[in-house]
Formats: sequence, structure tokens, C-alpha cells
Amino acid sequence: MTDGTLRPLRADARRNREKILTAAVRVFTTEGLDAHMERIAKEAGVGSATLYRNFPTRDALIEAVYRNEVAQLCDAAHTLLTQKPPAEALRAWTRLFLDYVTAKYGMIDALRAIAATGGNPYGHSREMIQAAITSLMDACAAAGVIRTDIQPTDIGAALEGIALTSAGAEHRQQAERLLDLTLDGLTVRP
Repeated sequence: MTDGTLRPLRADARRNREKILTAAVRVFTTEGLDAHMERIAKEAGVGSATLYRNFPTRDALIEAVYRNEVAQLCDAAHTLLTQKPPAEALRAWTRLFLDYVTAKYGMIDALRAIAATGGNPYGHSREMIQAAITSLMDACAAAGVIRTDIQPTDIGAALEGIALTSAGAEHRQQAERLLDLTLDGLTVRP
């Protein structure tokens, strides 16, 4: 296309892309970010050419994995609000946030390297996460279960701090306690 717009992916191409991203998360988690691209293609059940057509470089794949994980985290806010009362949805989402940050902790050096070369792996991730927190807090405020004098950016900063200082499985119990403490501080008391 000459106007710079991209055509939507065909259904099979979209499925292949999703399979590659899912496989990349599994492989990167077990083998580290230096895992062979061919290993990821095999895990996804696609050929190397399909992987490289979608992600021409390792950095492109790492960036796409990160962005996909952010999107899934943010989409979970809406899903949880349809399945649970607002306070339970917020509590469940904070656990997902902790899982997300803990999983991405191993990617931090690669993401920084991508940013240092002019890439923007973070894109709009902060805004997307903040919008998810806002939707959860708005639902809780409308239900009258949390204080309204706390800003979503305050909760975002608290969640980031908890996640960053408690990253790693060995600190999970402490992180859970800190999340409970933070959320309990939001609760409206009769």
C-alpha cells in the first residue's frame, strides 16, 4: 500500500503471530532471552521463515512479546470487572500486575538495550496500564468500596514499587502482603 497504512493480517497469519508470541514467552522464560529463534519457531509449530517474516530480529520479537503482555494485562481489567465485584476484580488484577512485572523482570536489560538503540518497547504501556487501573478504581468508587481521595496514579506508583522491590518468586509472599496492605488502605470503612 502506498499510503503507509498496513493491511490487517489474514486469520492464519494472525494465528501464527499469536502462536509465536505465546511460544516466545515460554521459551524466553525457560531458556532466557538468548534462546535460539529456531527453538521458538519449533515451539510455535511454524517455520523459521514465518517467524522471521513476523519478527525480523530478536529485538523485534522481544518488543512484541512485551507489548502483547501489556495488552493482555490491560484487557484483564475489563474481563475481571465482568466476572467479579469491583473490589475483588481490583484485588485479582493487582496479582496479575505482580505476575506481569515479575515475569518481565528478566527482560529489563533487553528492553533497555532496545530503547538505547532508538526503539520504543514501552510505547504507550504506562498509559494503558494507568487506564486499566483507572477503570478498576472507578468501578470500585462507583460501588462505594474504596476511598475517592486516592488517585489512580498513586496506586500505579505503589504497585510499581511493590512489584519492583519484590520481584522474584522468593519475595512473592512479601509482595502479596504489601498488595493487601495497599488495597486495605483504599477500603472505605463504615
